[in-house]
Amino acid sequence: MGERFGRYSKYIIQERALPDIRDGLKPVQRRILYSMNKDGNTHDKGYRKSAKSVGNIMGNFHPHGDSSIYDAMVRMSQDWKNRDILVEMHGNNGSMDGDPPAAMRYTEARLSEIAGHLLQDIDKKTVPWAWNFDDTEKEPTVLPAAFPNLLVNGATGISAGYATDIPPHNLAEVIDAVIYMIDHPKAKLDKLMEFLPGPDFPTGAIIQGQDEIKKAYETGKGRIVVRSRTEIENLKGGKEQIVVTEIPYDINKAVLVKKIDDVRVNNKVPGIVEVRDESDRTGLRIAIELKKDADSQTILNYLFKYTDLQVNYNFNMVAIDNFTPRQVGLQKILSSYIAHRKDIIVARSKFDKAKAEKRLHIVEGLIRVISILDEVIALIRASENKADAKENLKISYDFSEEQAEAIVTLQLYRLTNTDIVTLENEEAELRDTIQTLAAIIGDEATMFNLMKRELREVKKKFATPRRSELQAEAVVIEIDTASLITEEETYVSVTRGGYIKRTSPRSFSASQLEEIGKRDEDDLIFYQLAKTTQHLLLFTDLGNVIYRPVHELADIKWKDIGEHLSQSITNYDTAENVIRAEIVDSFDEMTTYFAVTKLGQIKRVIRKEFTPWRTYKSKSVKYAKLKNTDDLIITVAPIQLDDVLLITTKGYALRFNIEEVPVVGAKAAGVKAINLKGDDTVAAVLLVNTSSFYLLTQRGSLKRMAFSDIPATSRANRGLQVLRELKNKPHRVFAAGNVMTDQTGDLNLFVTEVTESDSQILVITSTTGQTVEVALDHLSLSERTSNGSFVSDTISDQGVFAAKIK
Repeated sequence: MGERFGRYSKYIIQERALPDIRDGLKPVQRRILYSMNKDGNTHDKGYRKSAKSVGNIMGNFHPHGDSSIYDAMVRMSQDWKNRDILVEMHGNNGSMDGDPPAAMRYTEARLSEIAGHLLQDIDKKTVPWAWNFDDTEKEPTVLPAAFPNLLVNGATGISAGYATDIPPHNLAEVIDAVIYMIDHPKAKLDKLMEFLPGPDFPTGAIIQGQDEIKKAYETGKGRIVVRSRTEIENLKGGKEQIVVTEIPYDINKAVLVKKIDDVRVNNKVPGIVEVRDESDRTGLRIAIELKKDADSQTILNYLFKYTDLQVNYNFNMVAIDNFTPRQVGLQKILSSYIAHRKDIIVARSKFDKAKAEKRLHIVEGLIRVISILDEVIALIRASENKADAKENLKISYDFSEEQAEAIVTLQLYRLTNTDIVTLENEEAELRDTIQTLAAIIGDEATMFNLMKRELREVKKKFATPRRSELQAEAVVIEIDTASLITEEETYVSVTRGGYIKRTSPRSFSASQLEEIGKRDEDDLIFYQLAKTTQHLLLFTDLGNVIYRPVHELADIKWKDIGEHLSQSITNYDTAENVIRAEIVDSFDEMTTYFAVTKLGQIKRVIRKEFTPWRTYKSKSVKYAKLKNTDDLIITVAPIQLDDVLLITTKGYALRFNIEEVPVVGAKAAGVKAINLKGDDTVAAVLLVNTSSFYLLTQRGSLKRMAFSDIPATSRANRGLQVLRELKNKPHRVFAAGNVMTDQTGDLNLFVTEVTESDSQILVITSTTGQTVEVALDHLSLSERTSNGSFVSDTISDQGVFAAKIK
C-alpha cells in the first residue's frame, strides 16, 4: 500500500498540482497552451469554440475529465485571478462573485498575445519533449517562457504532502529584477527588492508588512496583510458611507458583501444602515451606508478585523525544480529562470545556426551554378533522369548531395541575371547570422545581452502600472469593544437546567412571568432587567463559572425556551445545574464570593478571578475544585462581613464568621467548613443578615428559629442540634432559608428577585402533588431542639417533594 501510495503521490506532485519553477505552469496549463498554439488558436486569429479546444487537449495530451481542462482554461482567462491572462475568452467566464462560467459549448477562446511569448521558439528544439499518454505524438515538458510566468501570475495548488501559494507580481518589476540578477548573479535580496518590492495582485488592494515580504522572498514562507481600499464619503443630512473599491485577492465579493450585511443584521457593530454592491462594468464598488452619528472609523476597523475586508495572505512558494518539489525563495526562482532561458537561447541559436549553415551551403552552390549555367544545363539535358543528373553534377563539378538536389529542383525563372545579386546578399546575411549565433553559443556575455534585450522588449510591450499599494508596516487593529455595543434594556433569564436567553422588554411585558419557555422539570432561577453593556456570570453546582456578555445572548421571546449552555460550552456536563446567576458591571470590583459544598468544604474567591478569559465562548472555568465525584456546590454567593450558618441534613447547625475562611484562587478547593459525622451532608447555607430563619423537614414539619439561638463559634466544628433526633422516622432537613420581615435582601440564595408582597409565602408540594402555603413571617419562634409543626395533617405520610418561596 505504501509503495502504491508513494507512486500516486509522486505523480500528483510532479504531474498535476505544482507548477514548474521554469515556466510557472502546471501540466494541464502547459498542455492547454501547447495544444491551442499547435492548432493555430492564437491571438492574431479569431476566437474558437472552447469545446473544440478542450476536446483536442483531452484527446491528444490530457487524459482526464473535460471539466478539469475547462476549469483550468477558464481560470487562465480570469483577469481577477491572473495578473496577465494567458487565455482570452468570449462569453461568461465566471465572476468575482463566484458565479460559474458558461458551459464550454457556449464560450469561445484563443491564446492571449503574452501567452505567445511563453511558447515562442518551441519549434526550434529548445525544450525537452515526452511522449503523450498513448505514444502517438510528443508534448513539451516545459515551455520556453520568454517572461518569468511563475512570479507574474503566481500559482496555487494542493498535492500529496505539499501545497503552494505564490502570489502574482508586476511583470515590469519582475523583469527588472531578472535583468539585475543576470548582471549580478550573487545579488543580495535587499537589492533585488528595490526592483521587485512585493506582490502585485490583479485586484489591487493594500499590502502591509515589508518584513514579512522579505522573509517570504528569503525562505519561501511568510504572511502579509491584504487590506481593501476604502474611503469615507459624505452623504446628505450629515451621514457618511464607507465605499470599498478594491478587495483582497481571491476573495469572493458576494460572500464578503453577505458577511458585512450579517454584521448589520446581527447588530454586531451599531451604525450600519445598508450594505449595497454597486459594482458594474466600470469597476468594483461596495457601499456601506452609516447612521447619522455613527463612528465610521470604529465600524471600518471592526469590518477589517472580523470580515474579509482584510485578510492574511500566506506565502508558501513551492515549485517543481528538477523533478523535485522545493520551497524556494526569490533568488532561487530568478536564478532557475535565468538558467532555463540560457538553455533555451543556446538551443535556439544552435538550431538557427544549423539551419543557416545548411542554407549557406546551398546558396554557395547556387552562386557557383550561375557562373557555369550553360554547362550545367547541358549536363542536366544529357542526363537520363533526376538521380543521374545529381550524380553527374557531383562528379563533374564537385557539388554536394544537398547542392545537387537544390540545383536539379531549381525553377527556370530563378535563372535570370538579377538573381545572382539576391543570392550574394543572402550569402552575406547568412554569414552574419552564423557569426552572431556562434557568438551567442560561444560567449556567455553575448548570450546574456540577448536575454536582457528580449526581456526588455517583453516589458516594453506588456508592462502595466502597479495595482497593489505596498505599506511597510502592518497596522494592528485595536477596537474598543464597549463602543461597538448598542446600550439597550433587555430581560435576562436563566433556568436551573442551563437554558439562557435575553428577551426584549416588549416581549416580556406581553407575557406572564410563569409563561416562560422552559422544560417541565426545569425551574426559572433568575430573571432581571439588564443592559446589553453588562455581563452575566453563571455558577454551576460542579464548581464551574460561565461568562457571557449580555449583548451576546440570543435574543429570544419570553415564551420560547432559549439556548442551552451545552450548545456552546464544550465542557458542560449533562448532570450540571446552574445554582447562581448574576449581572455584573465590571470585574475590577473587589467583590468576594464564598462557596460551600455538600461534603462540607468552604472557600472564598474574588470576582477578579473571573475576568473574561480568551475561550469564554466555548469553555467554562473553575471557581471551586471538588475533591470527590459525589460532591456538589450547595451555595455560592457574594458576601460582606457577615456570619454564615451551615445546616446539615441530620439537623446540626454551625455558625461562624466568614472571615475565618481564607481567600484563595479560583481552582483551589478551600478548607473544611463543618465536621460532618457518618453520612451526613450540608443541606443549607444561610447568611446571618436577618433575625430569624425557617427550617422544613422531609416529613413536612416547619419551624422558625431566631439566629441568636445559635451562638457563633469557629469553623470545622460539629455545631448544635436544631432538630430533636427520633428513633422512628427521624426528621431530616429538606430546606432552610432566611425569613424576611422587612422585604430586603435575598429571599433565598437561588432567587434574586424579591416580590413586593405583604407576606413571605413558602409553597410546599407533597409527593402526591398537594400544595400547602405558609406565611413564614406569621410563624411563631420555636425552641432550638423542637421539631416544629406539620404544615398539614397528611403531609407526614406523604413526604415533601418540593418547596419554594412564592
